Amino acid sequence: MTDPRIIKLAEILTTHSIKIKKGDFIEISTPPEAKPLALELMKRILELGAFPKLEVGMPGSSYVYFKYAQDHHLAHFPELRKQAAEKTDGFISIGAPENTKELTSIDAKKMADRRKVTKPISELILKKDNWVILEYPTNALAQDAEMSLEEYQDFVFDACNIDWSAIEKKQTKLKEVFDKGEEVHILGEDTDLTFSIKGRTANKCYGTRNMPDGEVFLAPVDDSANGHIKYTFPVIYMGKEVDGVKLWFENGKVIKATAEKNEEFLKEMIAMDEGASRLGEFGIGMNYNIQKFTKQILFDEKIGGTIHLALGMAYKEGGGVNESALHWDMIKDLRKGGKIILDGKTVQENGKFTFDLD
Repeated sequence: MTDPRIIKLAEILTTHSIKIKKGDFIEISTPPEAKPLALELMKRILELGAFPKLEVGMPGSSYVYFKYAQDHHLAHFPELRKQAAEKTDGFISIGAPENTKELTSIDAKKMADRRKVTKPISELILKKDNWVILEYPTNALAQDAEMSLEEYQDFVFDACNIDWSAIEKKQTKLKEVFDKGEEVHILGEDTDLTFSIKGRTANKCYGTRNMPDGEVFLAPVDDSANGHIKYTFPVIYMGKEVDGVKLWFENGKVIKATAEKNEEFLKEMIAMDEGASRLGEFGIGMNYNIQKFTKQILFDEKIGGTIHLALGMAYKEGGGVNESALHWDMIKDLRKGGKIILDGKTVQENGKFTFDLD
């Protein structure tokens, strides 16, 4: 018997997260471990009169590819994948790793080079504006979160199966405040950072692109960031964990970057291209069902009472213009002594808003 929480999640994904019409081609990209959810999604897509296309990834294939791929492999553009994306109407991408550290020893440059080659396909999918990504609970993710699988399943479904219309109402009020703002000032432990959001529009995130969701984000003005920030939690990218990250900004660009672990990888990613050293996103976490850091950015960037700042690509919604093959979210916890100040007025302190969102 299928877990009723999986049935509920599949319902949210196919009736709220993406738009599905009769005759649409909907891709479900999934590892084998997410079989219960993938099959439930197939069922619902068929019931809606659309065509499910199941793409099942082989565990370990990314490691084999990056370990043995030669330069001509990395430079090869996957034309067939592009054609498939062009003909697909909606995308559901499920993460369900068996090993979250399998790419730790892989050369970061190989991964960065490949990401630049496949960037046009990612942009194509983004422009379709009908996609959602999520993480399915596995033992590997539970282990990273320092939970049993049962505890982690409860954590995941509690974060996902919520009233997203109620979340949207709160976000609308926060959006109204930031849409009128011009300068953001972040204060916290070893952090004093300012940047402009003048002319930018806030975006609400309530389960239509990420699952779980629960954030409002804006794109900082590209040349406006000044000051420094030390991120609270380890930042993870392409399977590599970087701890103790501290960045210094001047006129929008990272001028110094340090880390207590994997500092060289951090610097390689920032040097990936011109836009990788600038801020592409400022996000405010609003999912208060998520309170624990789990080493999964899809969950962690939504923690109520945190902010995240992404290096690299800016989403074009709301006026973002920064271009990069990189988009790397890094989280600052403001629940103990942190502040968000907007145009000289404190709008959040110790992770709680200073005005009513209800």
